Amino acid sequence: MPEADTIFRAARTLHKALAGETVKSFETVLPKLARVDYDLGLAERVIEKVEAQGKWTKMYFSGDLILLTHMLMSGSWHIYRPGEAWKRHRIHHRIVIATERYVAVAFNVPVAEFHSPATLTRRLRLLGPSVLAPELDKGKILANLCAQADSEVGAALLNQLVLAGIGNVFKSEVCFGCGVNPFRRVASLTIQEMACLVATARKFTMTNVTEDSGDQIVTHTGLRRTTGRASNEERLWVYKRRGKACHRCGSAIEARKQMPNARSTFWCPQCQPMVKVGRVVVATGSTG
Repeated sequence: MPEADTIFRAARTLHKALAGETVKSFETVLPKLARVDYDLGLAERVIEKVEAQGKWTKMYFSGDLILLTHMLMSGSWHIYRPGEAWKRHRIHHRIVIATERYVAVAFNVPVAEFHSPATLTRRLRLLGPSVLAPELDKGKILANLCAQADSEVGAALLNQLVLAGIGNVFKSEVCFGCGVNPFRRVASLTIQEMACLVATARKFTMTNVTEDSGDQIVTHTGLRRTTGRASNEERLWVYKRRGKACHRCGSAIEARKQMPNARSTFWCPQCQPMVKVGRVVVATGSTG
């Protein structure tokens, strides 16, 4: 699923292929984008850069025009050579940007908007610091976490207003990495535990955006890993491992839904125990 690492790699690939290139044609099935293209014209604009911010991708065109996209669960950007067969059916395409050397295709992108620099700032103003920002504002993230005192830790990590870029996989993996039960309330965390969550979120995502391809255009860099182990069976600590033995202690990994209509959260009941304050249980490790 697209999380900060996936979006970062996609933006890096788009930037490597398109930055400095002139748009030869722009196609879209999305009426709002088509209207902007009709009024302002994308052809002959230069693609200046492509950046990621949390789970958002920002493509900057000359003339202060920016294309903002969000993949949600099913969207993706592909890069092709002109004339190269697409790997997905044309009915799934939403945007096609052609340059002399490459064709960028957005498939099943559910959110796509054109912005000026001013409207883009307003659109993203509430986002928390990006987990992959060049300089991570740890103080701001800790303050954002503290503001979610009544939230469960797993839910707070998914809140893009706290820390932009964490999704369902990293939510579970980060909590495990810090020995924190994801169903604890944020108010029960120590400063050291909160700092660990921020640092581990950064570490795990950074590990999954390494680039050793030189000047090649890379669209896939393998399966996501958090354990540092080579085996595909051992690449993640807890995510999608319900009933399997914990890599650390051997206990069976548990899972249950977190938040209304949310996907499953995974954790080890031994490595991430319940925490009690006096006689009050502030986290529950029961399965659902």
